[in-house]
Amino acid sequence: MTNEEQLYNAAASKVNGAVAGQMFGKPCYKIGGKAFVCFFQQEAAFKLTGADHANALALTGAKLFDPSGKGRPMKEWVQVPAVHSNSWSMLAAKAAGYVSSGI
Repeated sequence: MTNEEQLYNAAASKVNGAVAGQMFGKPCYKIGGKAFVCFFQQEAAFKLTGADHANALALTGAKLFDPSGKGRPMKEWVQVPAVHSNSWSMLAAKAAGYVSSGI
């Protein structure tokens, strides 16, 4: 397991009710069966909305999550580089709150 994956697991598993799973064959964490964070290309991707989405996307190197690599990003998901891993716990909590608000 890479250092980035350890940081991802540490951040995502702190969320109450988070359950490890798979999304597109990649590790993710879910709440109520809905993914809120995914590990991809040694980075973490978060499902966010509103100001949380804008703030995450404004981080240096962050981009919309495009797991297919075919220029079809998932508009609610922001992929955040490991250089910002100190923000991953907060982003995971925000993403979990967003996902669980629809459950």
